[in-house]
Amino acid sequence: MKIEEEKLDNPVWYSLSEEHYKLSVEYHGIKFYQSEYCPFGGFIDHKTPKEGINKYSLLTDNFYVVGDKPILTDKVQLKKELVCNQMLLNQEIDFGISELIIELKTTRQKNDLFGLVNLVQPGYFKSKTSNLGNYYGIYKNDKLVAVTGERMKMDKYTEISAVVTHPEHTGNAYAKQLIKHTANKIFKENKIPYLHVAELNTGAIKLYEKLGFLTRRKISFWNLIKK
Repeated sequence: MKIEEEKLDNPVWYSLSEEHYKLSVEYHGIKFYQSEYCPFGGFIDHKTPKEGINKYSLLTDNFYVVGDKPILTDKVQLKKELVCNQMLLNQEIDFGISELIIELKTTRQKNDLFGLVNLVQPGYFKSKTSNLGNYYGIYKNDKLVAVTGERMKMDKYTEISAVVTHPEHTGNAYAKQLIKHTANKIFKENKIPYLHVAELNTGAIKLYEKLGFLTRRKISFWNLIKK
């Protein structure tokens, strides 16, 4: 299991080598998600990916390399480094759920999902991100107010992502219930849930810790833009 866990040091590469391999585009030793699914890339060998980064920048001009800092050419520049806590959950979450949680499957539901995530966390959720895994939501008065779902997937691990609540509906424990629902679904698939959260987002980190998540390591998301 230790070998499997070490794959979390390079989650994009291994997701695109395992469960999400059909969504991979590989250039010069770096693997990226197809740009309409997720703007993430990962690599193994530091010597090879810079030309692949240049090529991917022709598909989307704002994207991320996850893990070690990439070497760049003069065609792409580093916009920022987003340092995240990579957090792992080792057992199912046990408390009652009071809200009606539904899987977001229809075109209308996926449009609602896209709109809510990009309202709260713009830039990460693309037109086909909702096809990476299962996404769940809570509606109030026919309005989607909170969501959570699955993004990167390996054979043994699934990333929980898009933990989002509409600003007018915070404080109702929607995120807590959605995380429990999503994480326990992942366990039922004999996989382990994990997530990434910005290290400065202390409020979210405290919530995840209360739910049983433990920080495994720090990991950097290098935000690159085409010059």
